[in-house]
Amino acid sequence: MQLGINLGYWGAGMDADNLAVAREADRLGYAVCWAAEAYGSDAATVLSWVAAQTERIDVGSAIFQIPARQPAMTAMTAATLDSLSGGRFRLGLGVSGPQVSEGWYGVKFDKPLTRTREYVEIVRKAMTRERLSYEGEHWTLPLPGGPGKPIKLTVHPQREHIPLYIAAIGPKNLEQTGEIADGALLIFPSAEHLEETAIKPLRAGREKAGKTLDGFDVCPTVPLAVGDDKDVPALADTFRPYTALYVGGMGSRKQNFYNRLAQRMGYEKEAAEIQDKYLAGDKQGAAAAVPHDLIDRTTLLGSVDRIADRMRAYAAAGVTTLTLAPSGFTLEERIASLRAGTEALERAGLA
Repeated sequence: MQLGINLGYWGAGMDADNLAVAREADRLGYAVCWAAEAYGSDAATVLSWVAAQTERIDVGSAIFQIPARQPAMTAMTAATLDSLSGGRFRLGLGVSGPQVSEGWYGVKFDKPLTRTREYVEIVRKAMTRERLSYEGEHWTLPLPGGPGKPIKLTVHPQREHIPLYIAAIGPKNLEQTGEIADGALLIFPSAEHLEETAIKPLRAGREKAGKTLDGFDVCPTVPLAVGDDKDVPALADTFRPYTALYVGGMGSRKQNFYNRLAQRMGYEKEAAEIQDKYLAGDKQGAAAAVPHDLIDRTTLLGSVDRIADRMRAYAAAGVTTLTLAPSGFTLEERIASLRAGTEALERAGLA
């Protein structure tokens, strides 16, 4: 199992520290550095900046939002980043959510599975440098009856095949991801529930494509907080607002994928309470309603030995790249967490 690092969103006040974290992860041998985007910083600019100041670590989009870009533009960006980084780019895609898609981009959040499949097909076709033509439900290239004609990408990517990941949560999306992608970007992963919540549908998708999970990258992001084992409850409490935001406030009442995931993990009653309180404006109450067990199972908390035990559980459950989101109020604390992650992987016998 390899380790990755997730820098999250740029512009949160730790930008200079984030670059230092990426460079330390590069020095420590982390496999990939991911950057996110929502409705603030874009991931492509951040990744180009990080790639220019690192040497070995891959850089990946987690995610490029599908409603934000035409698929041909994503192919252009992927080819450019792969060329500039010397073949170190990983393309992560996702449909985002209804609030961002419709409120920020003005793109109707409908038929996400079909939209994702068509998007991936166009991106991959464009990156083969064939003349681009496509007929689908959401995209037709070139537009009929106009002056457009099939053209091809002029940039030569560093590699013939750039790894393509999809951020997936729901069973149908996970199954399609297994069928059409090279990896899956997961969130709130519990090793104890991973088979049912992610691996099983991914495996079904691979089987549809006549493949197995061999070579497919199962890549969840896991918050990390290092400390004494006796302090695990306090460490878990630091992630209560984060968990409450996703389970209670992401999307709408009817379309909250993270709330549904918590329900599939057995927290039906708790997920409903968290959402009710969060949507009523009681964010503190929502955070207090998050079960300790849910946080503990979806994060890495405690001593290096305890974290190593959890890493073994993730590897046994099928994780191939474990992406860490190290906590800490200072650069020194975040760097220490990175080093603890490397040490834990070695103690777990997974390095």
